[in-house]
Amino acid sequence: MAKKVVATLRTSSGKDFAKVYRMVRSPKTGAYMWKENIVPNDTVKEFLANQA
Repeated sequence: MAKKVVATLRTSSGKDFAKVYRMVRSPKTGAYMWKENIVPNDTVKEFLANQA
C-alpha cells in the first residue's frame, strides 16, 4: 500500500518555496518528460524563463 507524504515547503526563515514542473524533451528518445524543481517564490519567473 502506498503512503501519501505531505511535506511543507516553508522553512523557519520565512522564505516560501514553490514546486515547479517543466516539460522538457529528451535528447536521446525525443519523448517529452517532466522535470521537477523546488525554487523560492521570488525566482519562479526567472526559472521558467530560463530554457536550460
